[in-house]
Amino acid sequence: MWAVIGILILIGILLLVLEILVIPGAGLAGVVGFLMLVAGVWLAYAKEGAFAGNLTLLITVVVNVITLVLVFRSKTWKKARLDTTITGKVRTLDGMGLRAGDRGVSVTRCAPMGKGQFGKYELEVDAGTAFIDPDTPIEIRRIEGNKIYIKPIKP
Repeated sequence: MWAVIGILILIGILLLVLEILVIPGAGLAGVVGFLMLVAGVWLAYAKEGAFAGNLTLLITVVVNVITLVLVFRSKTWKKARLDTTITGKVRTLDGMGLRAGDRGVSVTRCAPMGKGQFGKYELEVDAGTAFIDPDTPIEIRRIEGNKIYIKPIKP
């Protein structure tokens, strides 16, 4: 009977460690692991008596605490976490000197979003409800934040 109790508790601990390290969230592995721990301790109380049950419970708690300490102190977390820093920045329209009425040409098809060329700048533009083919003359209707609204220029 002790073999069954030991196997239940060891598999329970293994499933809990897997839940913490490998399987994210409070999923099936964590619940099954916890239930196996409880079943192992319950079997010790039911089949071996109160003293053996108390001893099994104490050993199970101590082993779980030691396992958690080892898991959280190990280098596993350093391998799993993302240490890179994002240094990129959003391209802003400040300092480009663009304003409503400026003219350019569409680089791609604007349906409704696309690219427009204004001087040396190639920027993402919004044509609203219009569909504008590439190489069509365009004009800036308005600029809101970093969004440029355009319209086609009729020849």
